[in-house]
Amino acid sequence: MTRAIGIDLGTTYSLAATIENGRPLVLPNSEGSYLTPSVVCFAEDGLPWVGEPAKRAAASMPHRTVFSIKRRIGSDYRVKVDDMEYTPAQVSGFILKKVKADAEEQLGERIDRAVITVPAYFNDRQRQATREAGALAGLEVMRIISEPTAAALAYGIHREEAHTVLVWDLGGGTFDVSILELGDGIFEVRAVSGDTWLGGDDFDLRIADDLAQMYRSITGAAFPSDLGSRQRLKEAAEMAKIELSSALVAKVRLPLPDSERPRCLELELSRERMENAVHALVRRMVAPTHEALAGAGLSVEEIDRVILVGGASRMTAVRSLARQLFGKEPYRYVQPDLAVAMGAAIQAGMLLGQVEKVVLLDVLPLSLGIETEGGLMARLIPRNTPLPASGTRIFTTAKDCQTSMSVHVLQGERAMALDDISLGQFDLSGIPSAARGVPKVEVAFQVDVDGIVHVSATELLTEGEMNVAVTSAKFLDPQEIAGLAQEGALSEERDIAMRQRVMAGIQARNLIAAGERVLDRLDDPRTGQLPAAIANLKLVVAAGVAEEIYACAEVLRWLLAATSMEEPSRLDVPSDSLVVSHVY
Repeated sequence: MTRAIGIDLGTTYSLAATIENGRPLVLPNSEGSYLTPSVVCFAEDGLPWVGEPAKRAAASMPHRTVFSIKRRIGSDYRVKVDDMEYTPAQVSGFILKKVKADAEEQLGERIDRAVITVPAYFNDRQRQATREAGALAGLEVMRIISEPTAAALAYGIHREEAHTVLVWDLGGGTFDVSILELGDGIFEVRAVSGDTWLGGDDFDLRIADDLAQMYRSITGAAFPSDLGSRQRLKEAAEMAKIELSSALVAKVRLPLPDSERPRCLELELSRERMENAVHALVRRMVAPTHEALAGAGLSVEEIDRVILVGGASRMTAVRSLARQLFGKEPYRYVQPDLAVAMGAAIQAGMLLGQVEKVVLLDVLPLSLGIETEGGLMARLIPRNTPLPASGTRIFTTAKDCQTSMSVHVLQGERAMALDDISLGQFDLSGIPSAARGVPKVEVAFQVDVDGIVHVSATELLTEGEMNVAVTSAKFLDPQEIAGLAQEGALSEERDIAMRQRVMAGIQARNLIAAGERVLDRLDDPRTGQLPAAIANLKLVVAAGVAEEIYACAEVLRWLLAATSMEEPSRLDVPSDSLVVSHVY
């Protein structure tokens, strides 16, 4: 059977592992290290250098070197070098190709299948782009797995006792929180949260800024702003951060500009000063942690073990925060840099039958739904639902005689569609022409084990159907995702008020339409054939009440406009592309 590998495609470093004799084995690269820098440098001849050679060339060729491309994956960002452009998936493909080739050299056989890890909070577009990167590297991506889930697999693969663990994964570019229940070979993810714009890169930049201030206070001059000098400063900050994880003071050498001979300024950076510089970043880990606990319905006391993974989790300030929040020492026997790749290898082994008696139940990181009348988001599948997942709801039309429906797919936790992530949009046509509220359309979501979304819409009378695998109509920067659930919690009261206001507007418009339809029918000559109740109503109308009904309708219209319930950006619905309404 062809071997498969697990790959931790990291923001700053990537690595691979495989299963040997039922256990995960991390594979060294061609340079003899487990960690391959996730750096690509495009040489003058256009060929990409990847890993350590690219990182060494960064200071001399900063305009041709790409760092932290994972933060851009799934977006419309382009790397421009000379007359060439590369997508984040293409650059990530170069990194994966290097990791694949090194694994093949180490194992002495061809590798064409892999499990690749992503942050737990990656959305559908980012997961799709990661799959694309794997394909560009010549890999069949067997599964996309969340990084903290992979780390939990590495921790608990041989543990039988039932217990609850919380995983902090603080990597180079992202921070993830996952809560899992382990026991008897079952790994069930209870909740996830995170911040996709918080990681080691951010700590390095904050430390670099502090070093630049020290440089200025000593020399009286600003630190050089050219890209080469800034890259050397960032590298010095990263080395100091690593050293201060075990030492109280780190020596930092910064180049001094001198026209005659190169000189260096030697600084001493204390752990205390560094922790003061990054204090705000460390505190940003608290809110996602509380959110994950709330999502799992657990208290701090119910967490049996805290596991820290990702290189940045080695910082003493991070470990101190864990002790402060949970009242216990973090588990120290998982290697932070290697655990995610080992867990990915275990997942690959599970898929190939090399690892037995293990069941992995992951969850959906963000809710999925569609936009309905008034710009509201109607959820079909809530966040933290176990994967694979599905959800269906029946919707109807928002206007009379509408024959098509625009299904706008959303991901997020906010009440209003404009505040959530747009995953894409498609049209369902052929809806029978009828009064509003009569046609029925069933919208169904299917989310696979990789967290990738498939959507269908079926008109129930004619059984006309449209099926799509969602691809984002709007390319996203990962920063747009960060804190979505936190925003949802912070904005809950405002969102409830907005939803109530929008629903009041919808009900008012429905009342207007219903009243006008009754009046139109009373003017119809066939009214005499209607039941006695309608005939009696006609007598009331004949007595002059009709004018009052019309007047009430006009007052309702005026109130709708006066209270901004008719904002064009949120509520106007084109007659040929209706927004669904009336959730059943």
